[in-house]
Amino acid sequence: MSATMDIDGAAASTAAGGGRHSEKELFSAAESGDAAAFSSLSPADLAAALALRDEDGRSLLHVVRVLAVVGGDAAASVVNGKDEEGWAPIHTAASSGKAEIISILLDQGANVDLTTDAGRTALHYAASKGRLNIAETLIAHSANVNKKDKFGCTPLHRAASTGNAELCEFLIEEGADVDAVDKTGQTPLMHAVISEDKAVALLLVRHGADVDIEDKEGYTVLGRASDSFRPALIDAAKAMLEV
Repeated sequence: MSATMDIDGAAASTAAGGGRHSEKELFSAAESGDAAAFSSLSPADLAAALALRDEDGRSLLHVVRVLAVVGGDAAASVVNGKDEEGWAPIHTAASSGKAEIISILLDQGANVDLTTDAGRTALHYAASKGRLNIAETLIAHSANVNKKDKFGCTPLHRAASTGNAELCEFLIEEGADVDAVDKTGQTPLMHAVISEDKAVALLLVRHGADVDIEDKEGYTVLGRASDSFRPALIDAAKAMLEV
């Protein structure tokens, strides 16, 4: 097989059993889940095809449907390959809600705690997007529920800041530190309060979140809360003290 990249965007070619497929054709086949362009490739040719990169630095493997088509050692050898921002297929699949693809990736040897350049794992993206089914799969494969990104945020921070109460509940049940602090000293509860999400904030308080932790600017949760939000937090905190 020959596989060449052209900085001007000219199509690269791959030879397979006497046929030739342009780079564009291979990416199109991967997007549509068309096995025909891949089924006749030898393992070596397949590995080379999967290593092709488009102008955005994304490989054929990043069009993750191709894994369901090809499988095998060739896919396993590059399943943790990253693009220019450090995204691997598992991050793309988690962010876009592709639960079946997540399972395929993990079966093919994807690193469940692989991080992007921002230090985020697939679980961070599942938490941000409210992908409960994907979070369940990742944690079933031993994802680190308390992994911090480069800003010090855990998946629980991400779920709390985007209003995903059900996912917050699940993460806590799976061992998430309800009082983890990011690099600004803020907890998931602070993120929820800043986002004005009463449901998530009260859920976190019910799970024992500390309302007295101060962030690096010296504010507690009550200090960060709006005047309309603060009474509910105070009542919830008092109720926890009475338990």
